[in-house]
Amino acid sequence: MAKMGYYFNQTACIGCKTCQIACKDKNDLRVGLLFRHVRHFEVGKYPNARAYHHSSTCNHCESPACVAACPNGSMYIDDADGTVQHDYSKCIGCQYCVQACPYGVPTYDEELGQAIKCDACIELRANGEQPACVAACPMRALEFGPIAELEEKHPDAVRTIAILPEPTQTHPCTIIDAKNSALDPDYVEVML
Repeated sequence: MAKMGYYFNQTACIGCKTCQIACKDKNDLRVGLLFRHVRHFEVGKYPNARAYHHSSTCNHCESPACVAACPNGSMYIDDADGTVQHDYSKCIGCQYCVQACPYGVPTYDEELGQAIKCDACIELRANGEQPACVAACPMRALEFGPIAELEEKHPDAVRTIAILPEPTQTHPCTIIDAKNSALDPDYVEVML
């Protein structure tokens, strides 16, 4: 099994949220529910302020906290590609996965009474397509594939930036070609 993951080129991202919209549309998510989030940050002060964008979704971690916390196996690692999947037929809505994930990825859908999350567009990939977010990005700032191949292709990419938790907690399978400003711990989230 080749463990799959994402590459995010932060230096190419323009913060347009096309990936977020494509994901929301593909998954037919209601208002207030998102699987992919594009957030905006600023570091420094005028006249030396710098900004960056961060596009994130499930990291399909090697040691996912959501899987460890789930009491009945509805969160699991797919045997075929190592992505973190969710079996809705087993979910009891306890929200342990929501509380456990340091990245805030699983979301509780009150209408369904269950947790929901990104599945890396497993059905699209089964048909030879890319995840909706990857296919939609106009700047080609997202890639999806075997994480080892992505790391080889992008040797300068990192697994964490200042806004993210320590990667040794869950070993996320997302690598980032980070802007220098994203490594600055003195950041402020801004609304654009």
